[in-house]
Amino acid sequence: MSTDTHASPSTSAPSPVGCTNFKLRQLTRRVTQHYDQHLSGSGLKITQYSLLAHVDKLGPVAPGELARRMDMGASTLTRNLQPLVAAGWIEMGEGVDARSRLVHITEAGRELRRQAQRRWKVAQLALNEKLGVAQVAALHDLLDQGLAAFHLEDDHED
Repeated sequence: MSTDTHASPSTSAPSPVGCTNFKLRQLTRRVTQHYDQHLSGSGLKITQYSLLAHVDKLGPVAPGELARRMDMGASTLTRNLQPLVAAGWIEMGEGVDARSRLVHITEAGRELRRQAQRRWKVAQLALNEKLGVAQVAALHDLLDQGLAAFHLEDDHED
């Protein structure tokens, strides 16, 4: 009879079992669904709310800088901006020269963000209650550490 404690031979600490990417994607899908359900009354998905919030905070901002600050690719940003521009919540304006553009939030976008923020807050509090505030704080810490490790790796590739 084999008893697998998932401990590595040199320590008694548990070793990861399964695919980290798969587990993160499962959790991400569930968390996204959670926020989307709470935001549904605003007409926004969590990805759109996050984009509006970043543009409101940073704007007017160059698309490249916005993509960098949100840690997403330029094509993903462009694809996510399109429905917000079409709805009149975000505008693409001229930048400092003829070749550059700036993204900024419209007044309608700012008002929608304010309304959606109340729903986002309810979603965040509900998530904290479901998982436990200490668990959410620990999760944030682990995610920040993981992101920092990948940013260090990215910096060394330059």
